[in-house]
Amino acid sequence: MASPSLGLAAWGLVTGVTMVKSGLSIPLAMGMSLLVFAGSAQLTALPLIASGAPLWVLLATAFCVNLRFVIFSAQWRAYWAHLPRWRRLLNGYLSADLNFVYFVKRYPDAVPQSGQQRYFWGGVAVNWPTWQIASFTGILLADRIPPHWGIGFAGVLALLGLSYALLTERMLWWVAVTAAGVSIATYSLPLKLNILCAIVAAGAVGWWLDMRKARHE
Repeated sequence: MASPSLGLAAWGLVTGVTMVKSGLSIPLAMGMSLLVFAGSAQLTALPLIASGAPLWVLLATAFCVNLRFVIFSAQWRAYWAHLPRWRRLLNGYLSADLNFVYFVKRYPDAVPQSGQQRYFWGGVAVNWPTWQIASFTGILLADRIPPHWGIGFAGVLALLGLSYALLTERMLWWVAVTAAGVSIATYSLPLKLNILCAIVAAGAVGWWLDMRKARHE
């Protein structure tokens, strides 16, 4: 987790600054950082909150952006089903994209093994504090960080780098290209609905390619 921590910190800093710039008070921004703990959903929801979008649009957008965690949870069930419920809930709150990627690479066989919890908590010990410290720093220093520093662009580059590292299969590349193309083509839609369109289109392409692959196998 140490290698991508700088990019993660940049993204957390951007999220913290954006929350305050969008009109959230410092206590609300800190609460959102701690309770939501999902940068992509936070950054997607903030412009909708600032523009006064209907609640259903806000909830639907955040839900769609975070659908990947449903997939993560389904995959992790094979590893964690034997744990007490409170442990599974805690693990679920602390889980993140990079935790999942590194964990599955380390333990490709989806069965409980000794050391899995220690490995997971080792990643959490880097991931969660890095995000929260960077996010809180952005919240507290939002009014002192000038726009010309380009922090937002640095955060975008960090997210692109993390996303690129996850594109390990041809199917994932098609999904990513679809999401990018649809989001650009529908950019003029109000209330950031282009994000929803991109998610739906990319999900449909991924599902179709996965079904096609299963039929061939």
